[in-house]
Amino acid sequence: MTDSAAYQDVTTIQRILHTAKTVAIVGLSSNELRASYFVGYYLKRHGYQVIPVNPRETEILGERSYPSLTDLPGPVDVVNVFRAPAALPQIARDAVAIGAGALWCQFGVLNDEGNRIAADGGLDLVVDRCLKIEHARYIGRMHWLGFNTQRITSVRTGFQ
Repeated sequence: MTDSAAYQDVTTIQRILHTAKTVAIVGLSSNELRASYFVGYYLKRHGYQVIPVNPRETEILGERSYPSLTDLPGPVDVVNVFRAPAALPQIARDAVAIGAGALWCQFGVLNDEGNRIAADGGLDLVVDRCLKIEHARYIGRMHWLGFNTQRITSVRTGFQ
């Protein structure tokens, strides 16, 4: 069983967040109700170049969608995975083959073989974490009590 804590190093997470510019999201959905869509939308809104990787789609979030990582036209800093754990070994092989800097596996995407492939291939690896949540936590959009609203108390109007 995967020891996810071994791949949740705070320094690695922060370095990835502060240096990455391009994120390929494997399994990005065009369905606005899916977590992958929300994460892609959030990352794009915060200045990352988001590249959809989904063989069933042609365009997501206004970006061309590619059938696989090996079809991408250029390098990527992070491969963010929204797929079943069984798909991770091949995704990790492809991430290594294209020279990605990091492999980031969303909540529940746990696969020991995939982790070994990524680590042996020299990729930074984060597992069982959400890229959007970690960005919000470390880039300043979330306070330790919740989202950072820049207010000490809520503004209330009218009768209470």
